[in-house]
Amino acid sequence: MPSPTPALILPIFPLPDVAFFPHTLLPLHVFEARYRAMVMDALARDRRLAVVRLRPGYETTYAGKPAVHAVAGAGEIVSWERLATGRYNILLKGDCRVRLASEKPSDTLYRLVTAHRLEDVPPATDVAPVVGRIRGACGRLLRALDRPADLLDTALAEGQPPGAIADRIASAVIPDADLRQELLETLDVADRLDRLSRALDQLVNELLRGRG
Repeated sequence: MPSPTPALILPIFPLPDVAFFPHTLLPLHVFEARYRAMVMDALARDRRLAVVRLRPGYETTYAGKPAVHAVAGAGEIVSWERLATGRYNILLKGDCRVRLASEKPSDTLYRLVTAHRLEDVPPATDVAPVVGRIRGACGRLLRALDRPADLLDTALAEGQPPGAIADRIASAVIPDADLRQELLETLDVADRLDRLSRALDQLVNELLRGRG
């Protein structure tokens, strides 16, 4: 059996309807006092934090410790701007998926967790055909939306791992927050690609039906 990955200690930034994928960039405007403190502390340490999606019903306990999903995206603050108001504009670069194991007692305003890095399960078969279908569906989607044909070229570029393509397209294109979270939690790359391909086809078909 593979040895378990070492535990990570990460501050978490819980947000509604956000799935933070590896291989993506996430701009955030940070205005709450507890998360301004989190960013300041992270910048003084290793610049790392996890973005995790809040579970439904979070509104009633938002000021405390509302329930969050078990799988999150971890990444690094790669650029930041501190505004005169004390707020921050930051840009996160996604590094990996993590599974939150437990919450640590802390005297900070924000929450700290113990988490374990999650690795992709490589495809057991050739996934080039499904990647080709994803490229085709993205082309149809951009045409249906009257967007530039090259808008997703970077996300779909040759030479990158298939899992990275799935993550980048899911982040950029999929509107349904529940599906994005499901794709974030899907470690099997072949399964992730297949689910993404079917979702893209459905999205294009819905757009075309709406125009009809």
